[in-house]
Amino acid sequence: MASRAHTVGVLVFDGMKMLDLSGPAEVFSEANRYGAEYRLSIVAVGGAPVRSSIGMSVPVDVEAAAADPFDTLLVVGGDLLPAAPVDPALAATAKALAAGAERVASVCTGAFVLGAAGLLEGKRATTHWQHTAALARSCPLTRVEPDAIFVRDGNTYTSAGVTAGIDLALALVEQDHGPDLSRKIARSLVVYMQRAGGQSQFSASLQGPAPRTPVLRMIQDAVQADPTADHGLEALAARVRVSPRHLTRMFRAELDTTPMKYVELIRFDRAKALLDAGHNATEAASLSGFPSYESLRRAFARHLGLSPTQYQQRFATTTPTSRARTGR
Repeated sequence: MASRAHTVGVLVFDGMKMLDLSGPAEVFSEANRYGAEYRLSIVAVGGAPVRSSIGMSVPVDVEAAAADPFDTLLVVGGDLLPAAPVDPALAATAKALAAGAERVASVCTGAFVLGAAGLLEGKRATTHWQHTAALARSCPLTRVEPDAIFVRDGNTYTSAGVTAGIDLALALVEQDHGPDLSRKIARSLVVYMQRAGGQSQFSASLQGPAPRTPVLRMIQDAVQADPTADHGLEALAARVRVSPRHLTRMFRAELDTTPMKYVELIRFDRAKALLDAGHNATEAASLSGFPSYESLRRAFARHLGLSPTQYQQRFATTTPTSRARTGR
């Protein structure tokens, strides 16, 4: 165990996501119950209490400019960060605090604060799956990994959305004290030490704007209207009256994919919706246009790292099957 207290400064601001603070804080608190010594301080620009995303006021322990250096700086996220520029004072504060910290971490959209502070340049990073494209645009010198639960690059850690802050905190504890302590904490909090799969298991595959090109929109509409029809490359090209080679170039130029991969994504999203609605995997494969259960299984393995059955078990209900009751 560490010979002295490990100080953690949590940088907060108005509109912060409450779970981004409370999730990691519970991990560190639980670690202390098992003999670790983490000392958390909530810091903010100006030192006044901040208003959280749920309307609750969060007290601040110390004004950021007056804080002593922290061993770990943790920056929380907030719903407004991807949509609006980061407050320059907040970015400057993060940069100043990071300069004195041994390691720097962010939860969810807190990565935008690190990015605005120049702390992600030349590094790998992640954030909530809904905002990875925005992070890549705002931080062109950062390699954004959209499917990661959390990413470590040197002494910089970034994590995915909200509850991924718990995964991140467990990883930090493991770095400090080894896997045995992290395992005890995970069991106590009833969470996984390491989740199966990445963020893609929680996201929709076709997020983002519709294709701009009319030809590609026609194909999208046709496949969505009847995913079980013949949507091979030759058939698609004939439908929109272009050559297969030209159609492939159009998909590459605008969507950075191939026609066949795009068709599979539409069918994959349909299959997920069918599984969510209670269809079994064989029915979902047939109704979404996959030629067999095996082809659907391979698609799930590629996109989620799960089988259709595992996906359905994980996301169909919050009621454990073995404990479900009919009320009789």
